[in-house]
Amino acid sequence: MDSSPLNVGLVGYGIAGAVFHAPLISTTPGLRLAAVVTADPDRRARAAAAHPGAALLPDTDALWAAAPELGLDLVVVASPNRTHIPLATRAVEAGLPVVVDKPLAATAAEGERLAALARERGVLLSVFQNRRWDGDFRTVRQLVDSGRLGRVNRFESRFERWRPELSGAWRELGDPAEAGGVLYDLGAHLVDQALVLFGPAERVYAELDARRTGAATDDDSFVALTHADGTRSHLWMSATAGDLGPRFRVLGSRGAYVTHGLDGQEDALRLGGTPADPDWGVRAPEHWGSFRAGDAVEPVATLPGRYQDYYAGLARALRGDGPVPVEAQDAVQALRVLEAAQRSSRTGTAVTL
Repeated sequence: MDSSPLNVGLVGYGIAGAVFHAPLISTTPGLRLAAVVTADPDRRARAAAAHPGAALLPDTDALWAAAPELGLDLVVVASPNRTHIPLATRAVEAGLPVVVDKPLAATAAEGERLAALARERGVLLSVFQNRRWDGDFRTVRQLVDSGRLGRVNRFESRFERWRPELSGAWRELGDPAEAGGVLYDLGAHLVDQALVLFGPAERVYAELDARRTGAATDDDSFVALTHADGTRSHLWMSATAGDLGPRFRVLGSRGAYVTHGLDGQEDALRLGGTPADPDWGVRAPEHWGSFRAGDAVEPVATLPGRYQDYYAGLARALRGDGPVPVEAQDAVQALRVLEAAQRSSRTGTAVTL
């Protein structure tokens, strides 16, 4: 098997590209960040300083033209949501495996067409659902799979922030093609996690609200899922939460698991850390969650966060040595839930899938 590094072209060097993808790609054995596409001069300068071995290209036309010379093995689309489908389609049509940051698309129909094209062309297509590798979510998954909680009756999950003023970012634009708002930005993670744990959703109820002055899209939302196995998932996502609730509260027939605070990998990446650092993803005991059964409370060590496992798995998949870490069809199923949530909020009724 060829052991030379796989060359990766990264489209976009905003928060997604610079904070998440570039550090994870560049520290994954077997991958090489070969090119970064950004037209912004400041971002080009930052990319050049952080990744001096990568070619800096002004646009995707330059990337497609340079692909043979660069020997590209993978394209990563980390640009604004509205560009995900056209750029990923271009990559698939060129026969280049592609990773798309979440959400895959603005609509499930667009995502399904792209997934079908990738299947038809035999091209790898995956979606960057990095929060499957949050340490707290890994811990919840272990507790659920081990049966320690018994039968899970209700899964509560929150991704809340306190940002009472609009920032002017594109995620706050009201055009549906932007796939903005907290439902698509944060809910895409929460819905994916719920579906991973408990399988397909059969019923969706949602309350999507725009609370901040001038808000054009939802910034304070709630989604309730009834899964095929009867489990109920209650998901909160907000930019207007002055008091943050538990990150997870999982109620089972044998007890409950509760944990507060977000996984620390994003903050570490923003500060310049990488998975190559000692104790990467490790959470201090004072921030562990707990198993609770009435008055009995027992600390539960949080498993380390492992964002690096996504790209490590992808490298194996590209070499034909393992499955794709996140299937495109998973993202399409999540998009169907997000669309059902929008319909539910508009009508005030639950939607059956």
